[in-house]
Amino acid sequence: MVLSKRKRVFVAGHRGMVGSAIVRRLEADGNVDVVKRSSSELDLTNQSAVRDFFSSQRIDQVYLAAARVGGIHANDTYPGQFIYRNLMIESNVIHQAVQTGIQHLMFLGSSCIYPKHAPQPIVEEALLTGPLEETNEPYALAKIAGIKLCESYNRQYGVDFRSLMPTNLYGPGDNYHPVNSHVIPALIRRFHEAKESGAQSTVLWGTGQVRREFLHVDDLATACVLTMNVPKNVYYSVASPRCSHLNVGSSTDFTVLEIAQMVARVVGYTGRIEHDLSKPDGTPRKLMSSEKLASLGWEPRIGLEEGLRGAYEAFLESEALVVVQ
Repeated sequence: MVLSKRKRVFVAGHRGMVGSAIVRRLEADGNVDVVKRSSSELDLTNQSAVRDFFSSQRIDQVYLAAARVGGIHANDTYPGQFIYRNLMIESNVIHQAVQTGIQHLMFLGSSCIYPKHAPQPIVEEALLTGPLEETNEPYALAKIAGIKLCESYNRQYGVDFRSLMPTNLYGPGDNYHPVNSHVIPALIRRFHEAKESGAQSTVLWGTGQVRREFLHVDDLATACVLTMNVPKNVYYSVASPRCSHLNVGSSTDFTVLEIAQMVARVVGYTGRIEHDLSKPDGTPRKLMSSEKLASLGWEPRIGLEEGLRGAYEAFLESEALVVVQ
């Protein structure tokens, strides 16, 4: 009997929310050896370190989930770090994957690659058709460069590097920093602290009327593994060589105020929600079309309120760990 070869799969950024979800999904599937390196073990912005790593490993597939990420405040405060670190990470990993003969790589981007006023729902072909949202333009440009790097290497070297653009994500492993986090973890922390302190009101940035789509990170991980492994002819029956990325979303959006009210309900906070109109709203709406990915057999399975309950439980566990330490 011939045993099937176990794939060695490198997940770059395995400690982050997206990377850890991909690792959970891969390990649940079995028949893979997941290769992991923390940032202290491998600096992905260091070209020679990345070259030495790939040269010393036998890697079959790469999931590139490592990135410098953050919410509106972090993007607007550290634009240099966002564009530099993301360009360096993706350039080093994608280039060295080609240099060491790796044929299969998945690049993870973001819905912020699309124009600020793109028609809704946003289709993949909207890329590069208009100005970006100003607050996260450096991050968006880095992610666009990553897509085009994959496409260019596919054309020149004949590799099969693919890209997925997820909508706003949440779930276990999220960043709950009080200032630099994304909207859902920021709201979870804010409402939890307000509940614990007995505050009569808490503040929501902006008008609360902009609309956002959210996806649980475990649903994204399922999409990543499925998309990585569909045959090339199937993938390119929905994508094209010069528009090769696919959107990943829930196909449902809510106002930020509706999200805040849902989070408050899950957390058990009953105080008032007030608005800080001095803070930016960001893009008016970001609802993506995920029809192409759906045609490959994927669909989200975790509803928002169900996912928020799990995310709050994960937050409480992370807080408990901090207390223990």
